[in-house]
Amino acid sequence: MTTTILPGKPFPLGPAWDGKGVNFTLYSENATGVELCLFESVNGQRESAKITVTEKTEFIWHVYIEGLAPGQLYGFRVHGPYEPENGHRFNPNKLLLDPYAKAISGTIEWNDALFSYQVGDEAADLSFSETDSAPYLPKSVVIDEHFDWGDDTAPSYQYYNTVIYEAHVKGFTRLNPEIPEKLRGTYAGIAHPASIKYLKDLGITAIELMPVHQFISDRHLKERGLCNYWGYNTIGFFAPDSRYAAWGSKGEQVKEFKTMVKELHQAGIQVILDVVYNHTAEGNHLGPTLSFKGIDNASYYRLTDDKRYYNDYTGTGNTLNAYLPNVLRLMMDSLRYWITEMHVDGFRFDLAATLARELHEVNRLGAFFDIIHQDPVISQVKLIAEPWDVGEGGYQVGKFPPGWAEWNGKYRDCIREYWSGSENALPGFADRITGSADLYKDYRRPTASINFITAHDGFTLNDLVSYNEKHNEANGEDNKDGESHNRSWNCGAEGSTDDQDIINLRQRQKRNFLATLFLSQGVPMLVAGDELGRTQQGNNNAYCQDNEISWINWASPDQELLAFTRQLIKLRNEHSVFSRKDWFKGVAVKDSKTEDIAWFLPDGTHMEESHWQQDYAKSVAMFLNGHGIHGVDSSGKEVLDDSFYLVFNAHDQGLDYQLPHETYGRQWKVIIDTSQTGELPDKIYQPKETVHVEGRSVVLLQDETTNHG
Repeated sequence: MTTTILPGKPFPLGPAWDGKGVNFTLYSENATGVELCLFESVNGQRESAKITVTEKTEFIWHVYIEGLAPGQLYGFRVHGPYEPENGHRFNPNKLLLDPYAKAISGTIEWNDALFSYQVGDEAADLSFSETDSAPYLPKSVVIDEHFDWGDDTAPSYQYYNTVIYEAHVKGFTRLNPEIPEKLRGTYAGIAHPASIKYLKDLGITAIELMPVHQFISDRHLKERGLCNYWGYNTIGFFAPDSRYAAWGSKGEQVKEFKTMVKELHQAGIQVILDVVYNHTAEGNHLGPTLSFKGIDNASYYRLTDDKRYYNDYTGTGNTLNAYLPNVLRLMMDSLRYWITEMHVDGFRFDLAATLARELHEVNRLGAFFDIIHQDPVISQVKLIAEPWDVGEGGYQVGKFPPGWAEWNGKYRDCIREYWSGSENALPGFADRITGSADLYKDYRRPTASINFITAHDGFTLNDLVSYNEKHNEANGEDNKDGESHNRSWNCGAEGSTDDQDIINLRQRQKRNFLATLFLSQGVPMLVAGDELGRTQQGNNNAYCQDNEISWINWASPDQELLAFTRQLIKLRNEHSVFSRKDWFKGVAVKDSKTEDIAWFLPDGTHMEESHWQQDYAKSVAMFLNGHGIHGVDSSGKEVLDDSFYLVFNAHDQGLDYQLPHETYGRQWKVIIDTSQTGELPDKIYQPKETVHVEGRSVVLLQDETTNHG
């Protein structure tokens, strides 16, 4: 194909095909020269063309190549000083991925050539490598961005009526026999009717996908026969990872991802992406040179006073510098791209406290959040923070700005402690199940709290009630990795057991956790497979296990637990009293004598302040008034619901609970009892009648006389 080289334009950033050719751009403030390298194959030993980029506008290097088309493989070589002690690591012998590449083809083949220095001792990074890295690096790909979205419209779930399902693209579908073999473990597998039907039957409104941005599997893992399965090691912030593509990696992965989103939207399911903007896969000063480090190290990363080294607030070796305009622009451009071009509905930000760091301290009103708040596109989608990082002062639960929801780590910890029988857990338990007002009430709503019992990081629900200790031997780190303080309880035996009493208790505890999760105010998040009884055999850090340890086993699901989970989600989705938009007021509703929420002792009397502080207080009853929701629906009509009476008993012994007097309800029926399986007795309880609540169980009663559900 005949090509013509023209000056091109500095914008838009990234490769842009206009039907006649491709405009390429690259930001580098400190580079002295840039070369665009074209390749005919991913594993090409050398480029088919090397084009010197001569045009530069405000640190953006640009060139237009007439005659190029989608599918073209390319990379950059960047010239400049190699002075690690001054923060510069330019080395034109290293091919570099385009930070704005919309697709990346191939995977990394680990070789010493990928490092800018001659691999050796701790001071090796001060040396200079002349070995070409091109044969070992994936290649950036020019794509055709056209896609027929038809009448695609994002489902209009607000936080209060959202149920999140955290899933891994591969792990969710890899072993599902209802999905064709070729599609298992792919975006197309998520889009398959079997996957969508399962999510719909479960009652899920949003699937939160673990990282799908192109990522790197670490060298040390590859050398141990493992890999980076979770994907928190991004190298391409615009590119859907090609390893999850069924139909190809030269742009086909983009269309496959878009098709997945379109199919999920048609089924009424939102798509939230777990994104990692806090660091890249290039590691510390001894890490490889794959993209940013070679393009302009000092303009992308947080460096220490000794500019040879990196500030590491992430535990991965480096931290992207969200304080710098060009890095902020990259992040915002990436977010807008995934919203406008890929049609995703929100993001969960990994180690989001890192993004709030300006110079050193976490600043919740930092530039990153200011820009998002003002952006007319990004500010309108779901924004969820993992509100911590590994740096000093990094635990920021409850401190993110308005408009943000947060993974509520305090909810997770408190609910685990309560059901394990810990002393003094009741006051915190009441705060957590009512939306964590102590964390969010100042300027947000209960929906700021993303409630979860388990997440990808840590024990599964099954393992939470089956192991006291982590068992991460398969990771090859002498069981030193992973969290050691899990607030777990094995119910009497470590791991699998034939003791039926222990098995029954574990099943009850799983139901207790699930009932608490879905009957709490806030936004519930369920981890894929927890509803099926999935186990990781006690591994609480399965980040490197791309195998049956991490994949959902569809062959032997816990059907009873699945049915129970579906019942809970259906109950939540049908009853607004469990998913309020606003805070409880604790006062009488209109002309009624009953509050919107009330707390009771086993004898049917109201709890007083002193009762919350008693060490033995491990049980509580909560009344939820269906006429006290204090809200209107989209048509302006007042939201009314049935009233419910909810008893949580973390004692190991059963208790008799006397129902309150008739002003709270006249006909009560048990609809959930975690101590029971199968059909519940069709019995109506009268006011002040006694209901027996077994040890370590949850009982939910519904007032049959309100009839607003």
